[in-house]
Amino acid sequence: MGPAAGFRADVIVVGAGLAGLVAATEIADGGRRVLLLEREGEQDLGGQAWWSFGGLFLVDSPEQRRLGIRDSLDLARQDWQGSAAFDTPEDHWPRRWAEAYLQFAAGEKRDWLRGLGHRLFPVVGWAERGDGRAEGHGNSVPRFHITWGTGPGIVDPFARKLAAHRAAGRIALRTRHGVEELLVEDGRVTGVRGSVLTADTTPRGVGSTREVTGEFEERAAAVLVATGGIGGNEELVRSLWPADLGSMPRSVVHGVPASVDGAGMLAAERAGARWIHRDRMWHYTEGIRNWDPVWRGHGIRILPGPSSLWIDAEGNRLPAPAYPGFDTTSTLRHLRTTGHDHSWFVLTRKIIEKEFALSGSEQNPDLTGKDWKQVLSRVKPGAPGSVQAFLDHGEDFRQAGSVPDLVRQMNALAGEVLIDARALERTIRARDAELGNRFSKDAQITALHGARKYLGDRLIRTASPHRLLDPQAGPLIAVRLHVLLRKTLGGLETDLGGRVLRADAERAGAGSEGGAPLPGLYAAGEASGFGGGGVHGHNALEGTFLGGCLFSGRQAARGVLEDLR
Repeated sequence: MGPAAGFRADVIVVGAGLAGLVAATEIADGGRRVLLLEREGEQDLGGQAWWSFGGLFLVDSPEQRRLGIRDSLDLARQDWQGSAAFDTPEDHWPRRWAEAYLQFAAGEKRDWLRGLGHRLFPVVGWAERGDGRAEGHGNSVPRFHITWGTGPGIVDPFARKLAAHRAAGRIALRTRHGVEELLVEDGRVTGVRGSVLTADTTPRGVGSTREVTGEFEERAAAVLVATGGIGGNEELVRSLWPADLGSMPRSVVHGVPASVDGAGMLAAERAGARWIHRDRMWHYTEGIRNWDPVWRGHGIRILPGPSSLWIDAEGNRLPAPAYPGFDTTSTLRHLRTTGHDHSWFVLTRKIIEKEFALSGSEQNPDLTGKDWKQVLSRVKPGAPGSVQAFLDHGEDFRQAGSVPDLVRQMNALAGEVLIDARALERTIRARDAELGNRFSKDAQITALHGARKYLGDRLIRTASPHRLLDPQAGPLIAVRLHVLLRKTLGGLETDLGGRVLRADAERAGAGSEGGAPLPGLYAAGEASGFGGGGVHGHNALEGTFLGGCLFSGRQAARGVLEDLR
């Protein structure tokens, strides 16, 4: 389906990822004609969301209640505020967005999605378990709701809406159109200009050609930028790396394709938009190199249970709260003080069979394919197929029957002797000695026992506590971990209608409301810091990125429709 000849759009949406799809279809639902521009091919509709695990942050859901989880808006607000740690005047709109999003997650979010055909896996996950303080970072209760169908399952409802609007002539989709400039006339954004790229049918996520075949220029009453963040642009990430995290690793893996390069954010900034919290980012410390990569430097994140022993490159156990799945940012901050770019999980076959999940739709064919038979096989002995494939082929995985043999392999993989086998064995034996009782002074062991009290963890997520040196649980496994570049937490500053604010706000009537809009320009998704220029503050609670795309896309669409009345 191509655009009809002479198609005249009321609104231009730049970017056909999840936020762009939501915004475009909601605007079309409101009776306006939309031109949707996408630099990649039609095979890439849905952007990063398609590749995701499909996790959604919901509050006091039926799924939580069925599992005995007592959640509330007040508890979620306490967790969000403790994690975000908003601390600057620029957090005016992020604070407003956070409250609005919490109301959405505790209110109509689930029913709205369900009305579009979206469904949830019944077991709720517990991500970002926190820094150990009630008022600090982390989720007090499990809130990570997995989409039945993973990433494709969250994209499909909006892809179907897009197809219906295209058939009705309300949306024209033009792929291989790379927007490079926003047109500004008399202080108002009036359109876009860019390059038409040659057709490229490479598979989804694979780097496409940037060969130019022509130029284009389009105008409309409103332009909405939904082009994602900067996670695929290592050079730009490096230039904006936050000082409080130390130096950026020399060696990283990439959790998003190279097309996630910040081009839309940079174009908006050149047009006069305000990009705030440029150094707020969300990168993971449990990245592994994909043995079957799709894009350059393709990394996969381990979604770990709480049992693995986490050590740095020299074999030192990481301090609290740097436990698997607890506090991403503090763990990254600590690891950047060690002088090395990698760290390790040390675990057993019993742990990897129960606790290792790999983030991404392609790593979870049972959930992605909505195959209950395969899903139920997860409770049987043996590692999931995708995990076993990494054990068999992944360059970061090593197995051995003893600590000395394991350490020999770890040092060989690192290319230098960094870990002393006797010292690591002492650390492991000290940890194992804490398992003789149902209580312990070891905070990680205490957290492990606590996790087992939650039915969802006990059933499919947390291995029964055991000694790492128990031969019945072996062999021993070491997994080398890399920093995985992922999300942009800062972004284009927007009000609650997705209206982008001007960079010269101080000279344009800025006040307590945080600044004046740049007329004609709107933003959604990661390009807007998932709303307001940084709705997460300094830390994310997980399950909030896809939800942020959904909510900010819908809010920006409403802002556009209100302004075009």
